[in-house]
Amino acid sequence: MAAAPSVTFESLKSQLAKRQYAPIYLLHGEEGYYIDALVKIFEQILPPEERDFNMYTMYAPEVSPDTVMDACRRYPMMSEYQVVILKEAQAIRADQLNRLHLYASQPSPSTILVICCRGAVAKAKDLIAQIKKNNGVVFLSEKIKEYNAINYISSYIKIKGLNAEQKSLEMLRDYIGTDLSRLYNEIDKLALILGKNAMITPESIERNIGVSKDYNNFELIDALSQKDALKAFNIIEYFRLNPKSNPVVLTASSIFGYFSDLLMLYFTKDKSEANLMWLVGAKWPVQFAKFRNGMKNYNAYQVIEIIAAIREFDAKCKGIDSRQNEYMLLKDLVFHILSAPGDISF
Repeated sequence: MAAAPSVTFESLKSQLAKRQYAPIYLLHGEEGYYIDALVKIFEQILPPEERDFNMYTMYAPEVSPDTVMDACRRYPMMSEYQVVILKEAQAIRADQLNRLHLYASQPSPSTILVICCRGAVAKAKDLIAQIKKNNGVVFLSEKIKEYNAINYISSYIKIKGLNAEQKSLEMLRDYIGTDLSRLYNEIDKLALILGKNAMITPESIERNIGVSKDYNNFELIDALSQKDALKAFNIIEYFRLNPKSNPVVLTASSIFGYFSDLLMLYFTKDKSEANLMWLVGAKWPVQFAKFRNGMKNYNAYQVIEIIAAIREFDAKCKGIDSRQNEYMLLKDLVFHILSAPGDISF
């Protein structure tokens, strides 16, 4: 039973599919989706007729470490393996969880122990050390970072045999964010509807997911970059009328990200377009258009003022010095952006 000391979600799924089992798995971290998905796989390792006598699901707050270890040391009945799954390990003290290092130092070759710390990083240092030392697997389930969301979405779309336009990727990012459960569900739905090798377009997203191709954060940023006030305020009004699909927090994050990137472009030494495109992650000139427009319509002082206004907007949305509706605050922010004089003495 050989396994790498630590693996990615996809490589761990591949190992399990090949029946390459480790004696112990510690699944921990903030992203619960990966852990839930892996637990479902572990629950299917044994055929149904062997589960009654060789499958144990325990909950850490309800059992002692000694009970878990005793179960792990039993021999399977008429089966090659027994599977012991310990759930909710994040709910017990680190010293209690750490006691399992006594078993991890000499794990049974016929037992597959799966320890789940869903939503938290395990602090049991001795247990982790013994798992790694004895050919076990420690899988850290990390949340997607906002800055890497588009890359992740693009990667999963390719895994599903699809392609996507840049605008489509940004629409999915704004609609789904970093919620992996929704990400997999929505892209799986598109894969089923569109078929192999299809192109995910803004129209297909609007038709099958319900996100407007004309009223979204991508189009709002485009309007702001061109100082198209009519388009920008129409989008804000659409957001106000459809708040569930257009949370202000995601819109504010998109606006802040755009102007932060714009400010970076002003202060980089190498002003060649190739370098500027690289800095903002634009692969093609068409993706860089909104930054080219932004640099034409806003100077560095205006961008600094706008970033300060976004921070003030964020504070007001949290109830600091304001009780206004967040969409009215968003409208005020857009007005400020479009009319910013660039006065850095504020």
